[in-house]
Amino acid sequence: MLLALSVLLLIFPPTLSAPTRDLCTTGKNKLLLTIFDGFRWDYDRDVDTPNLDKMAEEGVKAAYVTPPYLTITSPTHFTLLSGRYIENHGVIHNVWFNTTTRQRKEYYMTQFVDEYWDNGSLPIWITAQRQGLKTGSLHFPGTAATYQKETIQVREVEPKAYDYTNETAWRENVDKVMKEWLKDQDLDFVTLYFGDPDEAGHKHGPDSSERREAVKKVDRTVGYIRETAEKHGLSDHLNIIVTADHGMTTVFKGGQVKEIVLTDIPGFSYKDLQFHLLDYGPSAMLLPKEGLLDKVYQALKGGHPNLHVYKKEDMPARLHYSKHPRILPIVLFADPGYVINGFYPIQTNKGEHGYDNEVMDMKPFFRAVGPDFHSNLLVGPFETVNVYPLMCHLLGIKPEINDGSLDNTRHMLISNGEPCDSGADVAESSLQNVFIGLAAVAGFLLLAFVVVTSYNMYKRRKINPKAKDTGDEDEMKADSKQTSF
Repeated sequence: MLLALSVLLLIFPPTLSAPTRDLCTTGKNKLLLTIFDGFRWDYDRDVDTPNLDKMAEEGVKAAYVTPPYLTITSPTHFTLLSGRYIENHGVIHNVWFNTTTRQRKEYYMTQFVDEYWDNGSLPIWITAQRQGLKTGSLHFPGTAATYQKETIQVREVEPKAYDYTNETAWRENVDKVMKEWLKDQDLDFVTLYFGDPDEAGHKHGPDSSERREAVKKVDRTVGYIRETAEKHGLSDHLNIIVTADHGMTTVFKGGQVKEIVLTDIPGFSYKDLQFHLLDYGPSAMLLPKEGLLDKVYQALKGGHPNLHVYKKEDMPARLHYSKHPRILPIVLFADPGYVINGFYPIQTNKGEHGYDNEVMDMKPFFRAVGPDFHSNLLVGPFETVNVYPLMCHLLGIKPEINDGSLDNTRHMLISNGEPCDSGADVAESSLQNVFIGLAAVAGFLLLAFVVVTSYNMYKRRKINPKAKDTGDEDEMKADSKQTSF
């Protein structure tokens, strides 16, 4: 009986005490969120991308992801950081503006306007720090700001007129993040930003050879990120998410294209406006002077076949771009390929984003790899608002109020999104400990039983060897008779 019990207990623990990550997410692994600005979901289809392919084979690849509207850089990045739609977090544009003074600041200077970013929604950096983790950010939009009197513990803001396309600088940034931040300073969570292929897509168009070369550069960098993680002993406890803020589409040009120029629309006049945000691609916002909202709206409504005009309260609910007070009373956006001009066409980009987020060209790519993720898993599309609760789960922190859900990404995880601090996991862990303890005791008893039995047999043989021999002979004879029968 003792022998049988011992064998059973020694067999069961290996199955009951599987590695913790197979049962639940520990929250103890580090996390790196890397953004390649403007990397459209299908950019790997016309370029050889061995490192992105390998990342998909060893991790998770999404068919595509859907960013929030407005599909431009700062708003979509802050959705990744907060898990909130743009109308809820309030970073509504790349440009900060004041409708009273008519002052505005372009993308770079807007990074330093604290009250623009610190608008009630906390980015994951601050939430993680408040729960005992160490965070860092390099060049990520929102890095420069202070949130409720707190800043990111380790941060680097790019200098003005920074070259976002320099591959040598990219590698230096990877080295800094991997060695100095994640290894030497033992940070738990880092965000890392790269400005291409967005720049190549704008300047040369998404179908250009220059854009394809930028994608090859991204692929080399992804390979370098993973190689450097391995070099510094981080791979076994580092989850890596690589995605983008938005996609890119070709801007229509030429004599047969009817440009959208607001001053060409009958009945529209700048004199009726108190403030406007125009000439920034396919979207625009207008603040009419008091009493003139309906006049401006009626003049623009139907003014161009490829221009959509809404009062903010009438914006399609699916866009989640109407409720915030910073959004101006009239919102305009163009069909894919068209841009909105004020007085005359001044935009020279061959590629553009900022369109309706249902447009396929606005969809970014998504990859994830690491100890908490499945390998060789292709998943369906999901909204990028869901990346925030996924990251909070991986880090083991309690999320702020957000518009996403872990239910939309838990299938990517080995644990299926089960945290190790849940009651079921504690009970299961306790059960495992009981079995392991019993097995250890049984193993010791079995070993003692074998030793004592062997010693007693040895003593009996030594004291009366002839009796043993005689007994053996009688037993052999009995066996012989039975065999004969």
